[in-house]
Amino acid sequence: MGVKHGRDYSEILNDLTEAVGRISDGYVFFEMEPEEWQVLPQESKLEVWEALAEDLFFALGNEPVIEVGSAVVIYNKDTHRINILLGEEDLASVVLV
Repeated sequence: MGVKHGRDYSEILNDLTEAVGRISDGYVFFEMEPEEWQVLPQESKLEVWEALAEDLFFALGNEPVIEVGSAVVIYNKDTHRINILLGEEDLASVVLV
């Protein structure tokens, strides 16, 4: 189902991919060890982040809060945004409209 959006999906996906890439320990979501993540080529890491962004976009429609590593990804339907928080710090915000 996904989240409600008014922007072009490909633009949202690009922004969300960049945003989840800021989560320094996001590889934990994939049950990877730091050493495994570090040896992945950058192109492979980008593919993993894009797949995660896509999964999050659709999952947040049903589950508005999802943990990714030490960060929390939150869908705020009132502001039409996906926010990524690390503790109290706002790592990124993706506008959906």
